[in-house]
Amino acid sequence: MKRREFLTAASAGVAASAAVAMPAIAQSAPEVKWRCTSSFPKSLDTIYGAAENMAKQVAEITDGKFQIQVFAAGEIVPGLQALDATTNKTVEMCHSASYYYVGKDPTFGMGTAIPFGFNARQINAWFLYGNGLTLLNEFYKKYGVVMFPGGNTGGQMGGWFRKEIKSVADLQGLKMRIAGMGGTVLSKLGAVPQQLAGGDIYPALEKGTIDAAEWVGPYDDERLGLYKVAQYYYFPGWWEGSAALNFFINQDKLAELPKTYRAALVTAMAQANESMLASYDAKNPVAIQSLVKAGTQLRRYPADVMDAAYKAAHQIYDETSAKNEDFKKIWEDMKAFRNNAYLWWQIVEFTYDDFMVRARTRG
Repeated sequence: MKRREFLTAASAGVAASAAVAMPAIAQSAPEVKWRCTSSFPKSLDTIYGAAENMAKQVAEITDGKFQIQVFAAGEIVPGLQALDATTNKTVEMCHSASYYYVGKDPTFGMGTAIPFGFNARQINAWFLYGNGLTLLNEFYKKYGVVMFPGGNTGGQMGGWFRKEIKSVADLQGLKMRIAGMGGTVLSKLGAVPQQLAGGDIYPALEKGTIDAAEWVGPYDDERLGLYKVAQYYYFPGWWEGSAALNFFINQDKLAELPKTYRAALVTAMAQANESMLASYDAKNPVAIQSLVKAGTQLRRYPADVMDAAYKAAHQIYDETSAKNEDFKKIWEDMKAFRNNAYLWWQIVEFTYDDFMVRARTRG
């Protein structure tokens, strides 16, 4: 065969094979459109932004074939109904905080934070290299969803108060916005917990419907304007040594995804999970200084409040474990992992941080 005839035949063969291959490729990469409802308002760019970050990554990885549209709290359902919307397939997935749903079952608390639980690095270690995700997803299966880590706030502040808290007695009758099992502990200490979505906190505190409120930390709290309606800012947030956010995906919808799209989604969620904590760690130091300059009074919780809260929390865990097998199973695993993790923290992490804090103070 002459060279020109060979090239012509080869070109024809390539064209023919392309004509066959292109439809196959198109079929292997279908267009998929999902909706993700968030429990957070758009004004909270870091926490709301995690879902937007995830959706952007999914689109880029799949060359725009897999699109996830993110909706702020209230655009499809109220923020505290995000899980229900995912369970009943109103949406395919949501970005929320598991402990918003402790009213359904206290076991939900452990997917985000429980009083005197993990710090941010420890809960991620428990999720990914302990039994955390396995045990939690066994529980979430009852609600038709699968959970993936969706960010972390890091350690949180202990809330905004109109008056100083000098002892446990000052908590009596105090109405405080607080989520998760932290509210259960405060209730045991005499306070009256209220569960409100992030966007509803400022007006409730401004109108006096509540006396105190916790949200996240300096950066988000400043954006919500909480310093304008309460003067005293307490620490530490003992109910949230960290707060893990969660992506909940309807298990049927997840099973329907092509394998490559599922891989893209898991990768994007992991990136969003890591990015949120880094963002807060960069923004909170600047924001806390800004708040103090604006007149915020920082206060550390009195020792008797911390001790009473710790005792009450563990009493509640024992009581709940006695009547809730799901809670007991996860709590016992979590407690063992936490206690073991703090052995290491005590040796290196804490001693290094303690030295560096004192060195900075000395200048």
